[in-house]
Amino acid sequence: MADFILINSPNSTAVAGGCRALQYGDGLFTTMRVSQGQIALWSLHLARLQHSARRLGFVEPDWQQLSAWLQVQARQMTADCVFKLLISRGIGGRGYAADPKAEVSCYLYQAPMPDYHALKAAGLKVGLAKLRLAAQPALAGLKHCNRLEQVLLKQELAGTALDDLVVADSNDLVIEGSAANLFYQLHGQWYTPPLDKCGVAGVMRSHIMQQQPQITERPLALHELPLLSAMFFSNALLGIAAVRELDGRPLPMAAVHSLQQQVLC
Repeated sequence: MADFILINSPNSTAVAGGCRALQYGDGLFTTMRVSQGQIALWSLHLARLQHSARRLGFVEPDWQQLSAWLQVQARQMTADCVFKLLISRGIGGRGYAADPKAEVSCYLYQAPMPDYHALKAAGLKVGLAKLRLAAQPALAGLKHCNRLEQVLLKQELAGTALDDLVVADSNDLVIEGSAANLFYQLHGQWYTPPLDKCGVAGVMRSHIMQQQPQITERPLALHELPLLSAMFFSNALLGIAAVRELDGRPLPMAAVHSLQQQVLC
């Protein structure tokens, strides 16, 4: 049976000290929007967690019990907020090798919901990241706890006046934003980059593609960016945010706003 741990509980510090997610990044996490006591897109968050746990060979928790526990926590929230659920491959000692029988530990963090209204109304000003993502197909798409690339990207972003960065891999193929997936319009058609070599498959990305099946995956090379007619970023908290400026070039946002009206976020 998995341990369910609220980070503000009295014994959470001692337990976290041996957490394999803390020691090696041997864990998964998902960031959820809680509104009116309900977890938005929970079924997609759960499906990604289940898929990721199986890909990494975790001893899986009782997913029904985990869902019930999270729903109890969500119903206690009197205002919109953020839940961050982290699942570690249990508690471990020194060494990379995991105990195949170790029970996973589930940690829940709570935070206020960011206010994105002004940012979304104005549109995003984005540039191109200098850092390139490394290819690792075994981890591609998973929201695992090894996120040092994203930490470095946020450091790079902090040194600019931009809202976000377009991030490419070592082959100069566009993958995502610093903490969001991206969609782009080319010759009147909407696409999103494939995530089979690197990147995170976000739940909002899945939600958008389920509601808009005409959106397909297509590789996007950096040299094609001047050809794009529109772009937007998405994640579970942000929803959909249009790009108003891409690497110094203005982009119209009308096509994004039209699409946004068709997607129930």
